[in-house]
Amino acid sequence: MLTYIYSTAFDSWELGIKVVLMLLPVHIIYFYFLQYFVLRKYFSGKYSAAVFLAFLIMAAMAVAYRLTEIYITDPYIFDFYSRTDPHFTWSKLEKDRWQQLISKGDFVNAVERSNVVVWIGVTLTLFAMWHERKNAMLQAELNFLKGQLHPHFLFNSLNNLYALSLNNAPQAPGIILGLSNILRYVIYECTADRVLLEREIEVLKDYIRLEQLRYEERLDLNLNIDVEPAAWQIAPILMLPLVENAFKHGAGETMHHPWINIELRVAKGELWLKISNSKPEPAPAPSNKQGGNIGLKNVRHRLQLLYPEAHSLHWFDEEDCFIIEMMVTLSSPTKS
Repeated sequence: MLTYIYSTAFDSWELGIKVVLMLLPVHIIYFYFLQYFVLRKYFSGKYSAAVFLAFLIMAAMAVAYRLTEIYITDPYIFDFYSRTDPHFTWSKLEKDRWQQLISKGDFVNAVERSNVVVWIGVTLTLFAMWHERKNAMLQAELNFLKGQLHPHFLFNSLNNLYALSLNNAPQAPGIILGLSNILRYVIYECTADRVLLEREIEVLKDYIRLEQLRYEERLDLNLNIDVEPAAWQIAPILMLPLVENAFKHGAGETMHHPWINIELRVAKGELWLKISNSKPEPAPAPSNKQGGNIGLKNVRHRLQLLYPEAHSLHWFDEEDCFIIEMMVTLSSPTKS
């Protein structure tokens, strides 16, 4: 910007670039003074001190700008024009240096030129800091939600294992092995923002197998998975809480003929998950279902954070069944 302004005023790009480079150290010092002193005071809550210091630095840098012009750039400009015109004169240089320094017009120009570029840089810095803090807050909130999901899943799984161990059921070793595989995924693989959809579905199947071992023939389960072959990616532990709720409130609370239908399909980069399950008769009071809603609330919140314009989540609480439908636009396939 300054190069264009000076080059136009001097009618010479060579002179404009050289003059701007001579003044560049003043801009650099000015910017870092604002960044390391003013902004730090401002963000530490010392607003009055930050404003006072900003004006003080602004005045000091304007003086530094003028001194650079008086002792370096103006003599160079005069010498540049004198090479082509030996009779070139510049009334500005006819004054002594003190008079040049206190010249109101030149000082105002120095304030304007020294601030226009620097404050654009400060604005960009503030925007970058705001963006970093926003991302940090978002990541912290997502980590908190993940931390809620993991203990919730583990709590329910251990309850299942405990129920079987009371009767020395032969399914217990299989549940321990399956639970170990799922916990390995939850603890070591779910730290990433995205995981392969194939792996997420594999863990989902492991969980369903564990629940089938628990309920055996008492549960009528229909699982239909239709996924196009591609290395799609998805946020980890996004579908498991929904399936877990279906087992907890469908199979777990329905005494006679519990059933669960799970449909999962991926087409054109969109994942569609529909889960329907039977409801107990009569339905339990809302207070009894409060703990089981943790997974659903977390999934809804995570979808809002991770897929703000690329998801839908709907549920229908019918008289004899509960239905939930989720759509997520998946991340692009990874390169093999």
